[in-house]
Amino acid sequence: MKLEGQVRVESELRSLCAMALVALLAACAQDSGGGAQEGAEEFGGIRLAEPEAVYPQGFSAAFTVRELDDGTVLVADPIGQALVRVDFATASADTVGGYGEGPSEYRQPDAVWPLPNGGTLLVDLGNGRLTELDADLEFGRTHPYAQGDPEDTTLMVVIPQGVDDRGRVYFNGMPTGEDDSVSVLRLDLGTGDLDTMARFMPPATKLDTITDARGRPSLRLSVVPLSPTDAWGVGADGRVVLARAAGVPMSDAPSELGYFLEWFDEDGTATPGPTIPYEPVPIGEAEKEAWTTRRDEMGGGLSLESAIVDSAASVIAKRGGPRPVKEDLDRYAWPEVLPAFYPDRVAIDPLGRAWVRRYAEAGAATRYDVFSATGERAETVELGVGRRVVGFGDGSLYAIQMDDLGRQRLERYAIPM
Repeated sequence: MKLEGQVRVESELRSLCAMALVALLAACAQDSGGGAQEGAEEFGGIRLAEPEAVYPQGFSAAFTVRELDDGTVLVADPIGQALVRVDFATASADTVGGYGEGPSEYRQPDAVWPLPNGGTLLVDLGNGRLTELDADLEFGRTHPYAQGDPEDTTLMVVIPQGVDDRGRVYFNGMPTGEDDSVSVLRLDLGTGDLDTMARFMPPATKLDTITDARGRPSLRLSVVPLSPTDAWGVGADGRVVLARAAGVPMSDAPSELGYFLEWFDEDGTATPGPTIPYEPVPIGEAEKEAWTTRRDEMGGGLSLESAIVDSAASVIAKRGGPRPVKEDLDRYAWPEVLPAFYPDRVAIDPLGRAWVRRYAEAGAATRYDVFSATGERAETVELGVGRRVVGFGDGSLYAIQMDDLGRQRLERYAIPM
């Protein structure tokens, strides 16, 4: 079952519909396209200058980074199928582990997250597991990321969108059908304790009945590109933050809409911030083309496949796959305007501030609204065109910039204070 913007689901496999939506959520957390914020007006925020350092060798895809104590940086490249440690001081890198199914190997390493005591959690899509590395980057315990039964409601696909300083992982829950929202779940890999932290609005989807060449009916679930979607992230202290996408008309400016941030403490207490106004940008052909470019930049999105292994059902996630040379964009149902912000993971910097990437017309510079721990917008930060934040270190911001050949280069900036 592939989820490349559209998902084909056999009508009798009801449980796979839920799997499809989970994959769409994971893809949207690292997907969509456009510029980054309204670009023609005079900008009064912080504009980052040239990066402090650039690693000259490109990656095929990179979504997270992990700064180590010695200043080197771990990068997982799922398309390049490598986990590498980058040394900006020497502009060099070395490979950690290797490709395969063994105890010190991986297939499609997709993300790296910090663990207590200098450890790292590696998301190994191809081998269906989460692998713990110690402070010396030695491979240790593994955990299957597909837990439960794919044929019933106990299935969890534990692909983290964040890890707190106690090593607990945060991920999207399975849709329940009770309402349109999806849970943000927290799992302690050591104890198995599971908690629901918040609920959020997933992207809009469209379900159609189609018939194949043999006349057999099936269901096709497709995400509505550029539809308003809540985004979320988690801080090292375990607080969850949600950017709420539902447009709220502004009383003093009826043509403008608004969005807001909401923080959730460990006990579930919610602290909403004030509404941030924005003027929506119409979606034209350039924004649609930018959406396809952005999707390709993110490794083509995430897909989930259900298989029978040793008489037991299993789920494997992967990225990549063939892409149409020229895609028919008219097959999608498009909204009229861009939403306020990308559905990307909301990154939390070492100061506890939440970074929300804003939408704008195609070709505009990337902008992030930066929020304090109370939901107040503290600043707007602008990076160059085609850049996106992938993580933070000790005083450092890491961004990816994709060149015209599709290679993604890692850049380091000083975190704006």
